[in-house]
Amino acid sequence: MKYRFIAFDIDGTLTDSEYAILQSLQDTLTALTGSSPSREELAPIALGLPGLDTLARLQVPDIPAAFALWSENLWGLRNQITLFPGILELLEELTRRGLVLGAVTSQTVEEYEGDFAHSPAAAHLSVLVRAGETERPKPSPDPLLRFMELAGCRPSELLFVGDREGDLRCAQGAGVDFALAGWGNPTGQMDWTYRLERPEDLLKLL
Repeated sequence: MKYRFIAFDIDGTLTDSEYAILQSLQDTLTALTGSSPSREELAPIALGLPGLDTLARLQVPDIPAAFALWSENLWGLRNQITLFPGILELLEELTRRGLVLGAVTSQTVEEYEGDFAHSPAAAHLSVLVRAGETERPKPSPDPLLRFMELAGCRPSELLFVGDREGDLRCAQGAGVDFALAGWGNPTGQMDWTYRLERPEDLLKLL
């Protein structure tokens, strides 16, 4: 087996969270400023980046307070966040085959513990690198380099599965093969190693 370790992005790869993230951000901006860009305009800024970075790019005043409100609004939409169909079955089968699974995510520790940690999928992820646990977040290679340090693996043994250009750039910088999660909503032209249309396609690849 070529890959013994698999790292997953979470939002847009394991979970269908795009609507909740963007709607809660819109609600936050409207509450703070009286208006908000459309979800389409917010998507390149808000998806795949740490929330504090998103708010900084939007030049929101009092970022800590805005982030707290965004988190509150996102919590109110938590029922809109679900695992993509086939994800749990995929993780169960990969675990059965003896692969080491983990996550490299733009969620902070607090965001992860507040939501995804309670998902049945989380039980299959033994190596975690979250926003704030490396000096630089994705698209820097630092999170994947940290993952390899924690897991004790080489780049050739690891596959990173994600849905955003930032995930791809992170993988390229770390010298790790990248599989695009085509079941989410990937955008743009990306030079992936593999494109997976459905979660079960990963099993065929392995």
